[in-house]
Order: sequence, then C-alpha cells, then structure tokens
Amino acid sequence: MSAHFGPARRRRPATAVCVVAAAVALTATACDSGGGESKKASDSPSSQAKQPSRGEKEKSGLPDELPKKLPSSLQDLDKWRNGGWKNWDRDQWLREAKDFVNPIIKNLWNKKRMKDADGNDRKVRDRDIDKSPSGGKNGTGEDEGVTDPTPPKVKAKAVKLPYGKATPPVGKVFMDTPKGAMVCSGTVVKDPRHPGKSNLVATAGHCVHAGKKGGWYRNIVFVPHYNPKGLPNSRLNSVPKKQVAPKGIWWAKYASTTKHWIDNGGEIGGQGASKDFAVLRVQPEDKRAASLEQTVGKAVRVNFKTPRVKAISRLSPYGYPAAPPYDGSRMYSCTDRPRRLSIDPKLPTMYRVGCTMTGGSSGGGWLSPGGTELLSVTSIGPVGGGWLAGARLGPDAERAFTTISKK
Repeated sequence: MSAHFGPARRRRPATAVCVVAAAVALTATACDSGGGESKKASDSPSSQAKQPSRGEKEKSGLPDELPKKLPSSLQDLDKWRNGGWKNWDRDQWLREAKDFVNPIIKNLWNKKRMKDADGNDRKVRDRDIDKSPSGGKNGTGEDEGVTDPTPPKVKAKAVKLPYGKATPPVGKVFMDTPKGAMVCSGTVVKDPRHPGKSNLVATAGHCVHAGKKGGWYRNIVFVPHYNPKGLPNSRLNSVPKKQVAPKGIWWAKYASTTKHWIDNGGEIGGQGASKDFAVLRVQPEDKRAASLEQTVGKAVRVNFKTPRVKAISRLSPYGYPAAPPYDGSRMYSCTDRPRRLSIDPKLPTMYRVGCTMTGGSSGGGWLSPGGTELLSVTSIGPVGGGWLAGARLGPDAERAFTTISKK
C-alpha cells in the first residue's frame, strides 16, 4: 500500500509556483465553504487597525512588505499567538500564496511538543503502486512512463553520532495540521544569491501544504541536526532543550511549492507526487546573527537537471523516520541504485530506491555520492516501509526554488 511519507503524526495561484509570505490576515478567506462569496479583506475590521511598524514586524518574524490585499494588524497578531492558529474552519484554512501565516511564536515548539509530534503517525492507505503498468514509453524520454520492478529492501542505517559539520545538513520539519502536530524532514540547501549564508531548506510539498483538499499548514519550523547526540525518546524530556535543538529553531518566513502539488496533491495513492517539492526561507527564533548555513556548517546544491536513472550510480535518502519501528529520535539513511516509478505516463517518472525508512522521513534530501548535491526529496512509499520514491526536480521545482531565493 502506498502513502505519502509524513508529515508523520503519533484556490488557484495565477503563477506556476505558489509562494507565500508570513503575513497575518485572519479575516481573509482563501477557500469557498460552499458556494458563498468570500469576504474581501478591505471589508474586515482589521483593515482599519493599526499596522505593525518595521520594528514590530522584525520582532514578530514578519516580512518587511505585507500583501496589500490582506492587511494585518497587531490585534490579528495577538489573536494568532493566543491560539487563533488552531482555527481550521474551511473558510480559515488559508490556501493561496498570499494567505500563508507563520509569525514566530516563541517557545511554542518545546521539547514535549516536538516529541509528541513524532508519536502522531498518520496511517493512510490506497492502491498498491507496484501494480502500476511497467514498461512502455510515452515518447518524451527513456524514463517517462516506465516502472521498473520493485527494488529489494535496503535496511536504513543510523547516521554516526554526534551530528556535526561532517554530517549531512539534515533536520526535522515540524508543523501544525488539522490532524495535530506532525513531523517531516528537510535539508539545508545552497542559495546562489547568498553564497555561504543560505537560509533555505528543501522539503516535500506535502510537508507544508495539504494539496487539493486543503491549505497551508501552520507554525512550520526547521530544527537542524535535531537531537545530535541521539538520545532515546525516553530521555528527551529530562535534558535541556539546548541538547535537543542546539542549533536553534528556525521559523519559515516564506515558503514555496509547485502549483501541481497545490492543485493535485493528496494523502494517498501518490497524487501530486511527481512534483512534490517545497522550499522554505527560514529565520531563527532566537534572532541569532549567523545564517542557517553558517550555523549548521554546510549546505548542499540542488540539481534541477533531472538526470536519467541510468546516469546515477546511487542515491542516499536521509531523514528522521518516526513511524514504527522508528521513533523519530535519530537520523537515518539508505544508499541504493535508483529505479524508475511512473505514477502517470503524462508526468515525469520518479526515482525509487529500496529503503526501510517510514513516515517522518518525508521531505528528507536524496544526496548524490559524496553528499554534495540534492537530486530529490522523499515523497511516497508503502505504509510498512520497504522503498521510497521522490520527484525528479525539474522546471517546476526550480521555479519554486528561484522565487524563494529572490526573496
């Protein structure tokens, strides 16, 4: 049975990329609840409220420029911090690019809350991907429309402790969803516009947005090298937070995913998986001066050239699997020769490798030999583990990345 891996749990943008700014606009409605017209932001009482000053935006983690059609206010921000983000009414489940809400709420993600997110394993099931037609081509390339035999299982190996500069720049992505707090994985990637000082994180689209039946998730953060000493879950509540997240908690200030994921993504059956990719621009909760790349000690370059399967000797997915038999406390990886998996012959063929990682590893980077390039992120796999599949990062993914890089 196939499922999108993670986020593990214990309508229409005009452009090809859905880009979001962390603006507070609680009165704006992004989805129609049943045929009625949505209220205009200008009709909201908050449109007359005092707007945050530059200093207040800085303190709250808001961008300098807020969307003109979605005015935010200090009053709205207070409502959000005091629990307004828990409102998952359909009219308030913000869907469009301009509606993403992610102001910093200090200490929201404490040790217990991060640990509990690992326990909320989401169990979703659908048709067996392995019964997809194998062989055949649609005329667009040697990989398109082809599914290779299921790869043998490759047992995931725990990454060497403690995590440091020699460790791949991988961490955990936490978010709030209508089903509770959930967890994915992410990777620090290079930003060509800020050499050596990147604040970009690559992850899966389904780790930040629900797809065609929902909207943007909330309180999205990245924790690089989570639990670097590999302490068991039973000890995490008894140690200082500094030992669990020594490199800080980084809040998403902007986010971007593909329009294909927004329009087609779903929890089951690989819906939208062929372009299941997202990028976050993050900022530190503790307002440290160093960038994410400087803090972690490295970042990897994203390869958008979609190399053919035959041109790749091996790929290594990394992540923090949280569904049994794993518990989300350790980073793991698998290394295998990639195969082809076709969900739809009209869409790009995905990479697939043997790997026993489970839910929670979603969004984790697939690194090249040597670990210098990211070629994919984990998207789907069978509920019980055995293999992983990730999108080949082409033009849509590159547009999402470039738009965030320009922010």
